[in-house]
Amino acid sequence: MLRLITLLTAFWLVLPATAAELGDDGLHKTPWMRDTFKDLTEDLEEANSEGKRLMIMVEQRGCIYCTKMHEEVFVIPEIEQFIQDNFFVVQINMFGDIEVTDFDGTALPEKDMVKRWGALFTPSIYFFPEEVSDDVMATQAAVANMPGAFGRWTTFNMLNWVVEKGYDGDEPFQKYHARKFEEQKG
Repeated sequence: MLRLITLLTAFWLVLPATAAELGDDGLHKTPWMRDTFKDLTEDLEEANSEGKRLMIMVEQRGCIYCTKMHEEVFVIPEIEQFIQDNFFVVQINMFGDIEVTDFDGTALPEKDMVKRWGALFTPSIYFFPEEVSDDVMATQAAVANMPGAFGRWTTFNMLNWVVEKGYDGDEPFQKYHARKFEEQKG
């Protein structure tokens, strides 16, 4: 019996302490998400003023893949800290009614904006450059997109690749990830 109690105690000690809570809209909420007016041009300006990259997360109520990311990946201390330090995160509800204003000035409820962007999966995470012209929509401006749930290393490497502006270089993300993954294993 003492052995069982010791094992259970050890198990609980390794669980992440900061799992995201569910909001009234059924979406996961974290301290690093921003509550904005969802005007992407303003959000980009604010991200830039903080020296961070704009990251848009499209999620939906009941999404098992969103839950996986929030309970298994985003809570890894290294990833959580990296997001807090480097990203300005705005959450979009795939079926929500809050108005979103795209970079080109188009204003639509979240659910209609997500359709306009062609996002089919949740989570869908879009990463943006520091400058976006006012004649493109978000999906045209995004430098990278993570459609769906990914594990620890793919997520961490994507975050780093965006911060390092790997999209401007000669090494595509897949090769970057393979190289970094080998380094991380060793």
